[in-house]
Amino acid sequence: MQGDRQVIASLNEILTSELTSINQYFLHARMFKNWGIHNLNERNYKKSIKDMKQADDLIERILFLEGLPNLQALGKLYIGETPVEMIACDTKFQLEQLPLIRNGIALCEQKQDYVSRDILEAILEYEEEHLDWLETQEYQIDAMGLENYLQAQVNGDD
Repeated sequence: MQGDRQVIASLNEILTSELTSINQYFLHARMFKNWGIHNLNERNYKKSIKDMKQADDLIERILFLEGLPNLQALGKLYIGETPVEMIACDTKFQLEQLPLIRNGIALCEQKQDYVSRDILEAILEYEEEHLDWLETQEYQIDAMGLENYLQAQVNGDD
């Protein structure tokens, strides 16, 4: 099925964001694992795997629309050197990614590509929930203090 070129371009832009996200969250997961911070390792690892599944959905949709998925482009990775920096980097990334997805949803609606819209809406819901989780971590660090927060993450409490 020949898809709209603008929709395919938007899906590819979001695909680039998801591919970038996979790398950022995977590296952060492994850094947390190296430091023995179990909860943050697990959360970031699962996020990278979820992003991989979202990227797969986008690839399949682009191919269905007779487009060519661009797997060569990656955006800028925001890599922190401390847990606080890493959470801040992930928050920054999420805040940049959400408008891409929202714009893609609006374009799909305008072009009456409701299947692509539904795929993007599912991605948006997950990404907004993840942003909420990140903001909660920032709040907990402020409220509990970094040492208490990290102790809770090392112990495996979520």
